[in-house]
Amino acid sequence: MDTSLISPQTVELISRLTGQNLRKEDITPPVLFMAGLVTVLLGVIHADGTVSAEETQRLRTTFTELIPANNNLRPLVMPMVKSVREQQVYKKLTALLALTACFSEEEKLLLISFGYQMSAADGTIDKREKEYLTIVANKLGIAGRFLTVLEASFSSQAISDTAALTELHSLLDPAQFQSLDSLFVRAASHIIEHLPAKPKHKTNPKQSVSSYQELKKFQEYRQQLNALCEKLGLTLQDGIDRNVLSPTLAEEVTKVSQRLQSPCFRVAVVGEFSKGKSTLLNALLGEEIQPVRDIPCSGNVTILKYGSQRRVICRYHNGREEEISPAQYQEKASISEQAAYGSYADEIAKSEIAEIVFEHPELELCRNGVEIIDSPGLNEQAERTLVTQNVLKTTDAVIFLTHAQNALTEKERELLLYLRKELNYGNNEGASNIFMVVNFFDLLRREESRQQVRKRVETIVTSQNLIAGENRIHFISAQSALEAILAGNENDDYLKSFQGFTDSVEKFLTVERGAIALRQSAAGIKQIIDTGCEELNQWRQMLEGKLTVDQGDKQKIFEQMAEVSGREVKIRLLANELMEQSLEEALESWHEWAEEVGQRLMAKSHRWTSEHGHIMSQDKLTKDYADQFVRDITEEIDDWGNQKVQSILKQNMGVLDSQIGEDISAIRQEFQQFDQQLSTSLVAQFNNLATAGSLGGIGSSGSGIASSIGEIEDGGFFGGLGIGAAVGAALLFFTGLGFIGVVLGGLAAGAGGGLGWSFLDGDAVKAQIKEKVCELGFEKFGESAESIFEKVQQRIIAVFDDRADANSDAMSKAISLWENLLEQQEKRDRQNQAECESQKVWLADKHRELEQVQNQIQTILNQSAR
Repeated sequence: MDTSLISPQTVELISRLTGQNLRKEDITPPVLFMAGLVTVLLGVIHADGTVSAEETQRLRTTFTELIPANNNLRPLVMPMVKSVREQQVYKKLTALLALTACFSEEEKLLLISFGYQMSAADGTIDKREKEYLTIVANKLGIAGRFLTVLEASFSSQAISDTAALTELHSLLDPAQFQSLDSLFVRAASHIIEHLPAKPKHKTNPKQSVSSYQELKKFQEYRQQLNALCEKLGLTLQDGIDRNVLSPTLAEEVTKVSQRLQSPCFRVAVVGEFSKGKSTLLNALLGEEIQPVRDIPCSGNVTILKYGSQRRVICRYHNGREEEISPAQYQEKASISEQAAYGSYADEIAKSEIAEIVFEHPELELCRNGVEIIDSPGLNEQAERTLVTQNVLKTTDAVIFLTHAQNALTEKERELLLYLRKELNYGNNEGASNIFMVVNFFDLLRREESRQQVRKRVETIVTSQNLIAGENRIHFISAQSALEAILAGNENDDYLKSFQGFTDSVEKFLTVERGAIALRQSAAGIKQIIDTGCEELNQWRQMLEGKLTVDQGDKQKIFEQMAEVSGREVKIRLLANELMEQSLEEALESWHEWAEEVGQRLMAKSHRWTSEHGHIMSQDKLTKDYADQFVRDITEEIDDWGNQKVQSILKQNMGVLDSQIGEDISAIRQEFQQFDQQLSTSLVAQFNNLATAGSLGGIGSSGSGIASSIGEIEDGGFFGGLGIGAAVGAALLFFTGLGFIGVVLGGLAAGAGGGLGWSFLDGDAVKAQIKEKVCELGFEKFGESAESIFEKVQQRIIAVFDDRADANSDAMSKAISLWENLLEQQEKRDRQNQAECESQKVWLADKHRELEQVQNQIQTILNQSAR
């Protein structure tokens, strides 16, 4: 519905029908639809000159089913009915055309469908009622074949035009109306329930969306690398058992192997409610697995992954796991209708379920190393948004859905900016791992409309620098693609478009993620091999008498080991001291910020906007303001963290990093002195071991001394932490219906016990609502301020602990090199000449084995680069 087409004449007409002095902003889609519906239904009722009891009851039932109790529309219905009847508006087609001027084809069809239901209320469709509906439908541009289907449906006749019935089901699919209002969803659901079932296609054996050949190749390369890790591990373990190689080498190989064995890629499907996330997932998997309803249905994170057998595992926050049936999965993966519409926020907040894991042996995409995460929608409720924000921390790619009929709304653009920030660690460059999917493209009937949507989406993405990379924007119909998959229709145009989308995701995962991960893992393995070769060379020099560690050298080595241990303890103590200092400074800054934030937020509230009016949509207006309060206070906290706290951390972490740097430099100098004196290669071995751990590989966090010494991330102190999500959780129920009722109730009481806001200045009412939102928002925030700051404290503690742990790891590796040098000398001292010669043969074999592994790694990299 394009409300920009509402004319002054329409505003005047609606005002007259409702008895309210309305402005254009007060004319919402539900108000317009109800005005049109009342007009059409009364036109049908009066077409034959009589009003039956059945028709009167049908009128009441229709309004009761469409409009929930306490809804703002309820008080308007009876004045509309009275005005339309008294003024005989149903006879004035120009008035009906004015009411429906901004209606879409689907909305007009929905309107006329209720007319046919009313016509059949008394058991038969009267000829005069049918003529009236035909005249109205012609004026609205509704095709005659749809009228034939509707007449047959409500009079229980056979339908011969199954193609028209199928198209009618598609046009009136409740999912098409979700971007408007729940009233339209209920209306469409009501009509669909009274239509004969959509004819089923003759299905062929299920086909996969794609063969995913590139992902299969990547998996083969990954498995080959892991096999080489196992081979390398055996070689190194042999040397460790002989006291020739450091045990640290085997530990590093195990780390790389674990990364290679872990799930390769995680892809999250993200978007607001009503964009078709569940249908998209079903199309990706080629099977109807996810529950699809006409309301928000994803209450928990669902992870779809490969498994040797089909099973569903429910994981709870307390650590408990249980296997459940597919039927239970459909129930647990959904939320109730009350919670979906926002009235039972505690159902989500108090849920014991952490995540649901769906394993399946035949999901082709998952079989090839991809885990798909079905996340709760963003901007639906604070609790579901919090869950989704946590999901983003571990994803390789994000599929962002928008609706073709209302593509990239203002809220969606805000979400994309948020995603770009989270996935790009705070910088403003376009995110290469976001794929924009414009769903429901089949609903755009005219090529002109399709071109307009394409241009709009591409212009917004380009102008705001949201996404980077080729083939990142796709225009699809997930439902049409799924139907083509299930029917085995390989030539379907929407299936081809969908395959183009999956191909682009596959290419990104294998080329821009997988290839880099393979190179990182290979580089890490090479560092381990280099260190192993250095230690073998060191052992050869001892066997040949070119390297001898005398008693004086041993004593110095013991002293160095003790000194390294002392350095590690001192760094740990310094880290704790600086951490406590940072916590104190952050707490002081937090109190200063809290004292001033109220005034800033009140000032920001003057800039809050809403498309909803203060008369017809008080609840939605209040909800918009509440959302903007949460957004503003979230930004305030993020700004505080990324400026004040980050400044505190940079200063104190600078002290810690400076000391760590001095210690590492001192250790290298000691190694260098031994290298010069004994012709060892301790510096090279230490550097290799220190950097091997920081070469990420697949699923790596990039830990290690090479990545640990440096400044706080440029992306900000809160990058990846999700303090904004913590605020959303802290303001539990804040944007729910209970909060809105408190605001509206308080304002109604102030107006004398009733709304009567049509007689008040609109700006004054909005100012009152903003003030009340801020008042209750501050109150709710104050209740959870302590828990929010605890998140900040946890982050500060983690930063210092991570740095101290990385330093400890480096110190341990330094000690292991000293220990290995001593063990090699002790072993040499116990051997005779014959044993030395045997050891030289063994050494040559180990060198060849390590070289073979290195050559095989290079072969794999060359193949993967083709």
